[in-house]
Amino acid sequence: MKVVIDTNIFVSSFFGGNPRRIIDLWKKEEISLCLSNAILDEYIDVLQRIGLKDERELEELLALFSKGFNILFTTKTQKLKIIKNDPDDNKFIECAVALKANVIISGDKEVLAIEEYAGIKILTPLTFLETYRNS
Repeated sequence: MKVVIDTNIFVSSFFGGNPRRIIDLWKKEEISLCLSNAILDEYIDVLQRIGLKDERELEELLALFSKGFNILFTTKTQKLKIIKNDPDDNKFIECAVALKANVIISGDKEVLAIEEYAGIKILTPLTFLETYRNS
């Protein structure tokens, strides 16, 4: 299953809970992570801003990213204008469309309000995990 993970979920994974379970699924190669330059840049920027730049887990993730571990990567995305109030969040939908992802996992209310775009479901971490376990 191909997933795009919103930055809020990715960052929350460092603190446990359902976001951590989702990242663990990726590390166990049970789901594939879809990325674009814009998403990867935001992950790294936010993690460094909140003070995780020296954390061992951040180094491990950066190593996985650089090796392309269980990652699908796109450098070309079609610009979309789906999310009006925070147009920067369109990058998650753009990446999902470009890589034909199955799901976008987000905690952002505006992203979640879309529910589905081009057949790509937009789910909370809990809903994703419940759906994943039952599939």
